[in-house]
Amino acid sequence: MTATPDQDPIRVFLVDDQEMVRAGFRMLVDSQPDMVVVGDAGDGGQALAQLAVTAADVVLMDVRMPRMDGVEATRRLLAEPEPPRVIVLTTFDLDEYAFAAIRAGASAFLLKDATPPELLGAIRSVQAGDAVVAPSTTRRLLDHFAALPDPAFPQASAHDVRLAGLTERETEVLRLVAQGLTNSEVAAELVVAETTVKTHVGRLLAKTGSRDRVQLVVLAYETGLVTP
Repeated sequence: MTATPDQDPIRVFLVDDQEMVRAGFRMLVDSQPDMVVVGDAGDGGQALAQLAVTAADVVLMDVRMPRMDGVEATRRLLAEPEPPRVIVLTTFDLDEYAFAAIRAGASAFLLKDATPPELLGAIRSVQAGDAVVAPSTTRRLLDHFAALPDPAFPQASAHDVRLAGLTERETEVLRLVAQGLTNSEVAAELVVAETTVKTHVGRLLAKTGSRDRVQLVVLAYETGLVTP
């Protein structure tokens, strides 16, 4: 993908405590005609300070860093008006830090051993609003932690205030999205047009105040609408 003359490149900000990792990401991102690295930082505190004066579209955020980790940095960053989207980077699959960052508002998580095409595809997907970079991996992560005796995941409640304004069909769509189904798969399951599903997803985002599909998945687990 290349940036058209009337389309600005995706502005990417890198956060990792290892300078060599940041350098590698910078080389990869800057090699793309539709992307540009606008800055980097070695920990969450530095990232917040620089992002306060640096416009970015997507932040690649490591989670395990000294002084301020990626979870706290993500939480503070996304509390700001019109924040960038955050992709959490983790060394370990099913990383509790990555899960906490997603609940803090990150759009997706990605393993550090992802291939260059996977990383670049993730940046483009998140920028386009398709937050679920790897639905199966995201689903396994949520299933893993939802199964833990964590009070943050209550028993199913049909009266949770966050679901109160949803129609029966919207609730059904939310349940399917939380199970990792794509729009086309939800459409096939409900025997409706894919455009209809997109409309429902848009209404779900608006009614629940969710930033993206990953946040819808988290909401479904937190309210007990979906359980492992």
